[in-house]
Amino acid sequence: MVAHSSAAPSAPLKMLWHNVKKTFKSTKSTPKKSYGYLRLLIRSNPDKLDVVLLFIGVLAAMAAGVPFPLLGVLFGELVDELNTASCAKSQDRDVGSLQSSVNTKVILIVYVSIANFFAIYIHTGCFSLFGERLVRRMREKYFRGLLRQETAFFDNLPAGDVASCLTSDIETIRSGVSEKVGIVISSFSYLLGAYVVAFTKDAKLAAMLVSLVPAYIAMAAIGGRYVGRYTARVSEQIGAATSIASESLSNVALVQAFGAGARLEAKFATKLGKAQKDGLKKAVAAATQFGFLFFIAYSANALAFWQGARTIANGSGSSFTAGAVYTVIFLLVDASFIISQVAPFLQIFAAAAGASERLQSVAERSSNIDGTSPSKGRTLNDVSGAISFENATFRYPSRPDCNVLENLSLVFPARKHTAIVGPSGSGKSTIAALITRLYDLNGGRILIDDYDIQDINVRSLRSRIGVVQQDSCLMDRSILENIAHGLVNSNHEDYQTLLLDPSLSEIAKAVRAGQDFDAVIATQGSTVASLVGLIQEAAALADAHAFISNLEFGYATSLGSSGNELSGGQKQRIALARALVKNPAVLILDEATASLDTASERHIQSSLTEVVRGRTTISVAHRLSTVKDADNIIVCKNGQVIEQGTHAELIARDQTYAGMVETQTLQNTTPLERLDSDDVATPNSQAIPVAALKSPIIEKEAFIDSDQTVNETPKAQQVDPLGSQRSLWATMRGITSLSRPQLLFVFLGIAAATTVGGAFSGEAVIFGHTIGALSHCRGAASIRASGNLFGLLFFLFAILVLTANVISGSSFGRVAEKMVFKVRILAFRSLFHQDLEWHCSNGRTPALLLSYLSTDAASLAGLSGTTVGTIVSIMVNLMAGILMTHIIAWKIAIVLLATLPILLGSGIMRLRVLAQLQDRHQIAYATSVGITIEAVNSITTVAVLGLEHEFLAVYKRSLEQPYKASFKEIAYADFWLATAYSVSNLIYALAYWWGTKQVVAGLYSQTQFFIVLPALLFSAQSCGQMFALAPDFSKARVASAKLLDLLEIGPAGPDRQAGAVMDSEKGEKDLEAGGREKSMPPVQRGIQVKFRNVHFSYPARPHLTALEAVDIDILPGQFCALVGPSGAGKSTILSLLEKFYTPKHGIIEFDGSPSFDRDRVALVPQDSHLFDDSVRFNIGLGARPGHEATNEEIERACKLANIHEMVAALPQGYDTRCGPNGDRFSGGQKQRLSIARALVRQPSLLLLDEPTSALDAESEVHFQDTLSRISSRMTIIAIAHRLHTIMKASVIFLIEDGRCVDRGTHEELLQRSASYRANALHQSLGV
Repeated sequence: MVAHSSAAPSAPLKMLWHNVKKTFKSTKSTPKKSYGYLRLLIRSNPDKLDVVLLFIGVLAAMAAGVPFPLLGVLFGELVDELNTASCAKSQDRDVGSLQSSVNTKVILIVYVSIANFFAIYIHTGCFSLFGERLVRRMREKYFRGLLRQETAFFDNLPAGDVASCLTSDIETIRSGVSEKVGIVISSFSYLLGAYVVAFTKDAKLAAMLVSLVPAYIAMAAIGGRYVGRYTARVSEQIGAATSIASESLSNVALVQAFGAGARLEAKFATKLGKAQKDGLKKAVAAATQFGFLFFIAYSANALAFWQGARTIANGSGSSFTAGAVYTVIFLLVDASFIISQVAPFLQIFAAAAGASERLQSVAERSSNIDGTSPSKGRTLNDVSGAISFENATFRYPSRPDCNVLENLSLVFPARKHTAIVGPSGSGKSTIAALITRLYDLNGGRILIDDYDIQDINVRSLRSRIGVVQQDSCLMDRSILENIAHGLVNSNHEDYQTLLLDPSLSEIAKAVRAGQDFDAVIATQGSTVASLVGLIQEAAALADAHAFISNLEFGYATSLGSSGNELSGGQKQRIALARALVKNPAVLILDEATASLDTASERHIQSSLTEVVRGRTTISVAHRLSTVKDADNIIVCKNGQVIEQGTHAELIARDQTYAGMVETQTLQNTTPLERLDSDDVATPNSQAIPVAALKSPIIEKEAFIDSDQTVNETPKAQQVDPLGSQRSLWATMRGITSLSRPQLLFVFLGIAAATTVGGAFSGEAVIFGHTIGALSHCRGAASIRASGNLFGLLFFLFAILVLTANVISGSSFGRVAEKMVFKVRILAFRSLFHQDLEWHCSNGRTPALLLSYLSTDAASLAGLSGTTVGTIVSIMVNLMAGILMTHIIAWKIAIVLLATLPILLGSGIMRLRVLAQLQDRHQIAYATSVGITIEAVNSITTVAVLGLEHEFLAVYKRSLEQPYKASFKEIAYADFWLATAYSVSNLIYALAYWWGTKQVVAGLYSQTQFFIVLPALLFSAQSCGQMFALAPDFSKARVASAKLLDLLEIGPAGPDRQAGAVMDSEKGEKDLEAGGREKSMPPVQRGIQVKFRNVHFSYPARPHLTALEAVDIDILPGQFCALVGPSGAGKSTILSLLEKFYTPKHGIIEFDGSPSFDRDRVALVPQDSHLFDDSVRFNIGLGARPGHEATNEEIERACKLANIHEMVAALPQGYDTRCGPNGDRFSGGQKQRLSIARALVRQPSLLLLDEPTSALDAESEVHFQDTLSRISSRMTIIAIAHRLHTIMKASVIFLIEDGRCVDRGTHEELLQRSASYRANALHQSLGV
């Protein structure tokens, strides 16, 4: 028996756990289009602790609803006692017994209140903790699901969509699975208890009121369906708008360079406009649902009073007393009131279910190419690296009508070096992507060591391949961690645990904190020392060790978002080291040296000669000098092989390859032919590469990096750059100002909400008179007449309150949607009004700035129509109740009023705690959101390196601190919530004792007492419900203050006015309407540019000099070039010309004046970023502000950039979408589109930052011809490592170590500059 009884308590829990797991598995195995709210509570693999929390929370919430029916019984007994005393006219005889009975009941109420406090505290704590754990699991599950998807999935998934899911959607879910669940359960527990008591007191009356249950269920089901539908639509459109903002913030320099903020704002507003329309529909649906809650409640009251009066009038015996009827009516009236107050919660639950559906659609989606599975498919052991394509046909999923490869057959021999060359878009990078199985073929097959690639485990396949991609993507970690990423998915099993834990990150932090690198490594053990040795060896092979060692923190240097702290060439060398550290069987180099200066490229090529020996190496290149020593060179065009052979063989055939070589061979090489060996050897150690690498200068060369995404993670010391100190009053004044255009609807909503709030006091008056009229002292006819009258009045109240709630919710919903729409656009405008220096200073990151448009705007939107209407009606009810009760029975009311500060104080304390918690958590979770966006923007790199588990581990660690911090905050905040709820019971007790004493004393009548009692008690309960909305209100207050601060630093003048915010109905046309009347001014001549003793340091690195005493003079209409090693300061010069930064010393003049007109300048950045829109839109962004590029202008620019024929051949032509980051086009195609975007501007000053690094030889020749034709009409400044691109320049400036060390024509520099001569000779193909 003892054993049985000890095991018994755990048996129900085990059975519950078994049933939950069974339910979860069944829901997982059977995909559904809709996910119910109950499924939301048990998804994401709940463990035993979650089940315990849910189980205890439900029990405690049910227990928290029990005390109120008990109070109803006590009140019923009081009514009978008061009626007996009044009818008998013998108060002297009954006073003692009545007062004794009251005292007994007061003590019972105190005991019940204490139990109720603990029940509320337990259930709110359990559900708050349960919600935090569920949301944490959903974050991880969603991210895990993202990482599992194939690359094609991300072609249509902008990173901003991920940000939206992990901010607004997750916040919606967290709000819907927290303490509000317990409040709703306790409310329904109260309703159930009320019916139980009601049936014991008067079964017939209770049976009639059972109709409340199906009415509420039908209302909740129908209303929830529409609210959920519109919520899902709003989330979808907000996600699309967030994606636009994310892309724009990630490329703020590009946006500012072209003045594209207005066009992107129009696109942003169009998406928001669609969200606003659905938001308005959602507000009406929620308001209607809320109104019917009240209609049902008051209609039930009407029925109850009518039937109660008939029961008393017709009844006989003690069972039909007024007290019994009062108990039934009081409980069902009060329960109906409580249920009606949870309407905002039902809306929140419906929104949470809709948000979870969106997350689950990704989290539970099965992947066609799962790189995270360790067991699916054959595992590769010893790999020789023989690769063959057999009749391979491939089309990108985003362009299913265009064959990229067509019946392609080729062989990459094992342990040989094979190069692939050809024009842009010929399929070179596609071949590399297919070998790593980023995509699957549409026809044919790929074999590795005679195994079909689709039969091989994806993770095992990628573990044997090292890849250096065309766009060198680095993570926001230290250099040490970035190179170590190459080992994460490799055969180096000894390091796997080390690579997935935070050891390397902690080493880097320790070094950045001032500790010696070698000393820190020495304390970490032999495994860490061995790993660091491998990393340094790989860095040396990639010619990166020298410049890394000379950085302030060496290998511990944090690279920032996508490695933006380094120049393009430095990033590429680290990416190469990351590939080499793996020691892979197959090495794929996709334009691995495109961003390097020639000498650095020469060093790396020398190192690769040894590295490629004994392994299969595949090189994709446009620089033919980098592949001329390959064992086999394959020439591709239009997805097919047109010739192949060695360099010498292909030259001898004098066909396509020979023509490409001739195009890239430097002309006027006579000076080169006279160079002796000493002239070439010495510069390596004196002028360009090594000296530059050892320099402390680190130029942020890709100053307009297309990969500068919102994954830039805030460091520990960063704080919210726009943290607000606004008072609540100042915040409310600001919000009122923003709502001014909607004042009519504000007043209409306030009037309707006031009607709802006043109805509670009106109900109390009717209630009190009804109780007085139900006394046995009165005749049956009088009782029936009173029942008919008051029943009719309650039904009229039902119609009135239904109408008022619909009007209130719809009006406030409209105000909220319009205001949030305006705030989002003004915030977007304000962000892009700030200069680049502002965006890069004080810890501001794209991720943190995006939170103003996503998290903060979503929090502001959380004060939706029904919520605002509820708060206003509660406040009106409180004030009206206090005023009315003091008029009717001030001696009773004034004592009860003294207790309200306790109730209000507990609610205010909870509000304060939650506001502080929200402020801290927003910054903490911005870090985790940044990690997910980084992964999505770098998904190709994540996939080929097998970093899925590593990213997930980092993501989990980023959630730990805010998760742990939430425990204390939950315990503290829920204490005040429980106090706010349970203290109302003590007010009941006091009201019971004091009011009865006044009635017995003859100071007030029974009717007056029963008017005052419900009026104040309903007000007290309303305050408790209002404080349950404190999380939403506190988040909205914090968000509002921060958004108002952001708007204040935005553009001044007309742009700030409400009228300047375009209406969603008008969209982009209105925004550009004025501009379209302006014509493109003809370009007369170029701009004269002068640098006078210019010194500059980047704000993020003020102690490092980027430019020192630079003097440059460029005449109007000149074609000038900047050459020099990576990191020398070339791109910094262009960033100063664009006025992204201000020189520390010196002056920059444009046509003799320091004033600057950015409209006359166009830029082709080093990393060509395209927005996720059509080709037409992307090129049109380059047009001058106020002018809409015509189709003819766009096509003319594309013809100049040699891209028109390719675009025109696409099925959708210029309406073809470019995809996220322009990933639907090859690197060369993106670069040509970027050139077209600059040329459509018809600028006076054209800035070119490595404009041909990704171009094939034919396109480059065409571009050189274009430069020759347009150079007479504009000033051109070009940065190039390929000297044949700029050899015809009027003047070439040689930049080294942040100085202009020489200038002249190509021939002049060949004569007098040893470093320039060496550079030229290294680019010679020796033909």
